[in-house]
Amino acid sequence: MTQTIIITGAGRGVGKATAEAFLAAGWRVGLLGRNADALEDVAADHENALVLECDVTEEAAVKGAFDRAMGAWGHLDALFNNAGVSLFSTTVDEIDVAEWRKLIDINITGSFICAKAAFSIMRHQSPQGGRIINNGSVSAYVPRWGSAAYTTSKHAITGLTRSISLDGRPYSIACGQIDIGNALTDMAAKMTTGMPQADGTSKVEPVMDVANVAKSVLHMASLPLDANVQFMTVMATNMPYIGRG
Repeated sequence: MTQTIIITGAGRGVGKATAEAFLAAGWRVGLLGRNADALEDVAADHENALVLECDVTEEAAVKGAFDRAMGAWGHLDALFNNAGVSLFSTTVDEIDVAEWRKLIDINITGSFICAKAAFSIMRHQSPQGGRIINNGSVSAYVPRWGSAAYTTSKHAITGLTRSISLDGRPYSIACGQIDIGNALTDMAAKMTTGMPQADGTSKVEPVMDVANVAKSVLHMASLPLDANVQFMTVMATNMPYIGRG
């Protein structure tokens, strides 16, 4: 049986690269995101791609998207909970509360809603089970300067990952987290021109090809359900992470 996965935020960046890797590996891939045109571009010439336009923060829309995928496939092997946003680097006193709430809604609540939908399917399908992979960040361990909102959200993702891992045991549902550092996407392009550092300076930071992230997620998803990569960190070798600050 062809393996199936839903990838959120699949229209660009890490999500797009990961979707392309899974499609190349022969998986059926549900491309979930808000920008239908971007999703259609990823799906072009791929008969195994299924466009699932929706906002991850809207529970009814997410359920409808997952139902569409199940109607087309009949089973769900994996979810890559990837959709997320960040804010401009600034100290906590200058973060707009409305922007904070928007980020938290997408990064945390959106991940929870998609995990809830996937978990329910995996729990009740036959054969039972599946895998949920959450996109964390190196910020889940070591914050970047001026990243209070983003770092908070990624610490929450770690809590979600650990809880799903425990809750999923009786149902053969595995859950892991990939923590990414300086993968070169449109969002990370600013790292090549200068990022604010904790000492007040701005420095260019090393980056890595986003394909390395896609390969890592594919590896995690391809394991049998009696094995799990609980946490994986994949990052640009020389980025300021070990000893950041």
